[in-house]
Amino acid sequence: MFFKQIYEPGLAHASYMVGCQKTGECLVIDAKRDVDTYVEFARQERLTITHVTETHIHADFLSGTRELAEISGAKMYLSNEGGDEWQYEFDHIGMNDGDTFMVGNIKMQVMHTPGHTPEHISFLATDTTVIADVPIMLFTGDFVFVGDVGRPDLLEVAAGYRGTMEIGARQMWESLKKFKALPDHIQVHPAHGAGSACGKALGAIPSSTVGYEKVVNWALRHTNEEAFVKELLLGQPEPPTYFVMMKKLNKVSRSILTSVPTLRRFTLGELNETLQSKRYVIDTRSKVSFAGGHIPGTINIQNNKAFSNWAGWVLNYEEPFVLIAHESDLDDLTRKLMRIGLDNVTGYYPNVSDWQNAGNDLAELPQIHLDELSSRLHDPLLTIIDVRGASEHDAGHIPGAWNIHAGYLRKRLDEIPRDRTVVVSCQGGDRSSIAASILQREGFTNITNFPLGFGGWQAAGAPVETEVFS
Repeated sequence: MFFKQIYEPGLAHASYMVGCQKTGECLVIDAKRDVDTYVEFARQERLTITHVTETHIHADFLSGTRELAEISGAKMYLSNEGGDEWQYEFDHIGMNDGDTFMVGNIKMQVMHTPGHTPEHISFLATDTTVIADVPIMLFTGDFVFVGDVGRPDLLEVAAGYRGTMEIGARQMWESLKKFKALPDHIQVHPAHGAGSACGKALGAIPSSTVGYEKVVNWALRHTNEEAFVKELLLGQPEPPTYFVMMKKLNKVSRSILTSVPTLRRFTLGELNETLQSKRYVIDTRSKVSFAGGHIPGTINIQNNKAFSNWAGWVLNYEEPFVLIAHESDLDDLTRKLMRIGLDNVTGYYPNVSDWQNAGNDLAELPQIHLDELSSRLHDPLLTIIDVRGASEHDAGHIPGAWNIHAGYLRKRLDEIPRDRTVVVSCQGGDRSSIAASILQREGFTNITNFPLGFGGWQAAGAPVETEVFS
């Protein structure tokens, strides 16, 4: 039996390859969209990708199931559970609870495990060449994570399906009964790890076992349904705005992208035209470089593991946008964008120095040091905006700081004062750089970034407040 986990840290997303080395057949579960990774691994292992599947209609990334089927000719095995509204709208082989299919000598059995979504299924894997009737692996998707379970509120909070979160929580309670009934030895392989917005307490360990989760997973320790539902719905992180688009694109027929696009280099004139038309230009350099000098009107989303997530918060799927990025980063950046379906990137510009050398002035993002912020903490001419999530803010923040999540800033611009210094803070300076650059683009000239963030503030022993200011 061949087994491989492919982990994409930017979205904390795990996909899997399961193969029968005797027959040369291979299954891919919950594929990311840049599918050349799977094709190459299959080539190295002398396997043929014959089956592709996914656990549910994903919200946090654009599934590569159809791309992989297009390239390999593999058959798609997808859920038929959840009711009419949760059916895939393209050709596939439908799977229901209890159904099985073979990947060579590997038997895959479907378990309907609703809760995170109505159509969610998990897959029990049995290597019939070893012990024919003893499953050894469970691919849980967003059902059971290491230390957590899938959030049931996304359909309501992110996609607007009112009244579904409590229903989902109670479905999750019932699904967990199936999980608890499984043998302790079965390996658990989820679709996400720590950092994913699909849960609130995901562990960093890449896999687990049923027995281990029974001991350590908070959700499995509950014995009362009402208490479980209450805790499950409490304190979930803010879902990025792009989630609603992913739910749509993963369900309907859409364009297939079977290779990583090559971005076109923009001329200075084209860049200026983009800026003048108010289309988005995303500066992917470090926050330090951006603060020291950037093209006015650009937004700083650093090329780190959070790039996909914040590109999804900031950009939309109808308007073209441009990157400022070095050529050596383009493949990585393009993959991160295509993984969430942002195919409307029209090109890149390699640096800001050429723009400056053409006679243009760069803008700066002012920074405030801890000592100065501490001394001005009660200054009526200074406002601190904490752009972290609500649960982070509630757990502790700089005294007097308002909480506006960075992803919601553009909807709350009228709350932000223009007649005093506004200090933007997060945990460590990354999100605050994004937020501050958004505000600068919106015409605010009174914005200052606190690069140390709450983490640096707390580490210095500065006073901390836990009351909610919003």
